[in-house]
Amino acid sequence: MSVIERPDVDLSFAVEEMPAVILTESAAVRIGGLLQERNLPGHALRVFVSGGGCGGMQYGMALEGQPRDYDTIVESGGVRVVIDPTSLQYLAGAQIDYVDNLMGGGFRIENPNAVSTCGCGHSFRTSGSPAASGDGCGHN
Repeated sequence: MSVIERPDVDLSFAVEEMPAVILTESAAVRIGGLLQERNLPGHALRVFVSGGGCGGMQYGMALEGQPRDYDTIVESGGVRVVIDPTSLQYLAGAQIDYVDNLMGGGFRIENPNAVSTCGCGHSFRTSGSPAASGDGCGHN
């Protein structure tokens, strides 16, 4: 994994403390396959955090052609990953995996910043975020 140098963005906090994000080999292969299937050469995986979800915050992913000036860009397993500065605060050090089993496949994020996660695995709470009321997954 390497962080692509951006002279206009101070990445020292992400590089010195912990990697921005890490893709497992299976996640990199799956994302590379999606980019190829959809004929999106040069696109990257955008990983972000937004408010909502069962735990108060939720993960999101999208394929994106053009990173924004302020994004952190990480290359892992031959795949570019872009993260906005706000999301990076919550995702620093996270590992993104792709799991395919009899129960179905999907991306899983192992986030060292999360103090709790919902049963669905798509939302989380950090030590500084308020708990959501109910879990939103039908597991109240």
